[in-house]
Amino acid sequence: MPRIVSAPFDRVFLGDVVTASDIIRQGYVAVRGETIAAIGQGAPPPAAETQDHSGCLILPGLVDGHMHTSSAIGWAGIEGATRSAAAGGVTTCVDMPYDVPKPVTDAAVLADKIGWVERLAHVDMALYGTITKTGGVDAIAGLAAAGISAFKLSTYEYDAVRFPRIDHPTMVAAFAEIARTGLPVAVHNEDQELVERLTAEARAAGNTSAIWHCRTRPPLAETMADLEIFEIGLQTGAHVHIAHSSLARGFEIAEVFRRMGGQATGEACIQYLCMTEEDIVRLGGRGKCNPPFRTQDEVARMWGALEADKVAYISTDHAPWPADRKGSPDIFANGAGLTGMQSFAPLMFTLLDERGLSPTLMATYCAERSAKLHGLYPRKGAIRIGSDADLLVLQRADYAFDEAAIVDRPELRWSPYHGRRMRARVAATVLRGRTIWDGATVLATPGSGRFVKRQSH
Repeated sequence: MPRIVSAPFDRVFLGDVVTASDIIRQGYVAVRGETIAAIGQGAPPPAAETQDHSGCLILPGLVDGHMHTSSAIGWAGIEGATRSAAAGGVTTCVDMPYDVPKPVTDAAVLADKIGWVERLAHVDMALYGTITKTGGVDAIAGLAAAGISAFKLSTYEYDAVRFPRIDHPTMVAAFAEIARTGLPVAVHNEDQELVERLTAEARAAGNTSAIWHCRTRPPLAETMADLEIFEIGLQTGAHVHIAHSSLARGFEIAEVFRRMGGQATGEACIQYLCMTEEDIVRLGGRGKCNPPFRTQDEVARMWGALEADKVAYISTDHAPWPADRKGSPDIFANGAGLTGMQSFAPLMFTLLDERGLSPTLMATYCAERSAKLHGLYPRKGAIRIGSDADLLVLQRADYAFDEAAIVDRPELRWSPYHGRRMRARVAATVLRGRTIWDGATVLATPGSGRFVKRQSH
């Protein structure tokens, strides 16, 4: 009888392999179990299964460091949002804590949410924690010990329970306690007094058209908040992170505080790299997010900050409000948040390609850097031996993004990028060695995803 020799690898993926530093043309990624076991170029090694994506780019699965699954319908939203993530090449979602009906403010709530992740998620998830408006500082150590990747606080209040403003004395105490955990604290950065006054004046004058969302949340509202959170961080030793800077100046301010010895960083959401005030006029409520879109000149400055390596990472701030919450002619009556998960990879590639920039920047800012800040690297965010075999396969294409193709719940199948020309599509998404999206169908099932604890501080 001939001796049966098992193949050394379970799967091999062929294509142009994109890392944060290089592109390996006609390369391969070999997988054993759930992890990457070999990376090479040329003739692939034998494997039980070979997936030929020749001519396509193979990137690390994206790590979206800022998204909201549960702001509209609660933890049930994990299922649809992560299905959309699978279709969009996002293999790890870092989910915000401001959930309905209660935010993740202590280890017991976190344990409950982790159970929902393990039952519903199609991709892996890391989780943020937060604190209650008052009296929540004592729960910080327990949340950190339970494996959250970061904390999130706000200088602006959307809801006193779900999304509160944390006053300055409480923020000082919280930052000091968070500093002891070694975790970063991301902050929603808008000045409440300024925004509330400007909004009241606009409403009183009957100025409720779309552009007034931008006018009532001016750049000053952002930079005032940036300065206060970084000052508190400098005082307490906390790593303070701007959760979303729509302004290049936010990254410049962070750089100033780093020079003073602070741990200060900021992220850019993808919309601030491509959307302008003209877009909210065109889109109405479907273009409403906080902070708002800025001018075309500001978008150019944002790209300057990115190319100067002042940006920590790029996220989506995916916050999928149902379409009926986005259609009022009164801009102030609409929910604030965009869908962006399924468009993330095609749009990011397109924006880079339009500027003649390398897709290695996508591997850097949409996978490696976000994984590092959240303590998930090198398990997540990289194509390297020993990392989870999380891959994004991009195929060059010329097409208009169609919101009808979004695989989330029907009421969430809308996009501010509907009709936007794209230069690549997601041909496959691989989670821990298994294909969970084949370019047309989500192959993952609810519960395929896992909760991923922070690995390092």
